[in-house]
Amino acid sequence: MDNKLPDNPGVIAPPPLIYAGPLIVGLILHVLFPVSLVRFLPRILRSILGGSLIGFAFTFIIVAFRTMRHANTNIDPRQPTTSLVAEGPFQISRNPLYLSMTLFYIGVTILVNTLWTALLLPLILIVMRKGVIDREERYLERKFGEHYLHYKASVRRWL
Repeated sequence: MDNKLPDNPGVIAPPPLIYAGPLIVGLILHVLFPVSLVRFLPRILRSILGGSLIGFAFTFIIVAFRTMRHANTNIDPRQPTTSLVAEGPFQISRNPLYLSMTLFYIGVTILVNTLWTALLLPLILIVMRKGVIDREERYLERKFGEHYLHYKASVRRWL
């Protein structure tokens, strides 16, 4: 790795904040100006679908955290990556933590039935792609070279 570059990907902000900020703004907008996401879906179905997505997101993120800790690497993307993790949920997605946060966000959106948070999700995904994921991928390519390129070619970014 080039010693002139910092040993971290240089993400623009902690990913949980990138998701939490717009979620809070969307929920506030929903309280002030309620606009339903879907009018035809019964409340019980929204509760089951939203709750299931939230539950799956929590489960997936816990497994991803444990996998990273077992590999003795940092979970915080602002810290150096000490090993390339390709086991557990990282065999399914290169970004299981971000996938989990996205599923959680969608689950809350469905549960609350608000259009505002749904409208903000594409912005979040653009910021995540440009400000976090692309930077992480360049960093991991520099740090792990061919090993990361092989992993990147064999595992999808999201699913």
